[in-house]
Amino acid sequence: MPQRNLATKALARIMSALSHADRLKIVEELREGERDVGTLAERISSSAVRVSQNMAVLRAHNLVIERREGRHVYYRLAHPTLARWVLEGLRFVAPDQQQTEALRDAVETAVALWSAEPEETSS
Repeated sequence: MPQRNLATKALARIMSALSHADRLKIVEELREGERDVGTLAERISSSAVRVSQNMAVLRAHNLVIERREGRHVYYRLAHPTLARWVLEGLRFVAPDQQQTEALRDAVETAVALWSAEPEETSS
């Protein structure tokens, strides 16, 4: 079963790279297309430094691809289906009777937003 061990370790590394709320928000933003750090920072309400640090983690795990244009660096998902996979993960956060109303509302809102068709952007 060495192949199984190798595969599960590789998947665990990817899940580890995604185990930060900001990185999940970045993946969700990139489902709509290519973005630069400044745009991502604005869209996820974070600092550019923090977004850059998170992008380094996503790049190191080959989850995003960068494209340079002069001084600007644009990022896109290496595998666009990753955003759909993250959305599917919200099922495991599905509200139950013990969860607060705020969490139920947050999950419902995230599902609605992330399920919507991506907007056309001009990056």
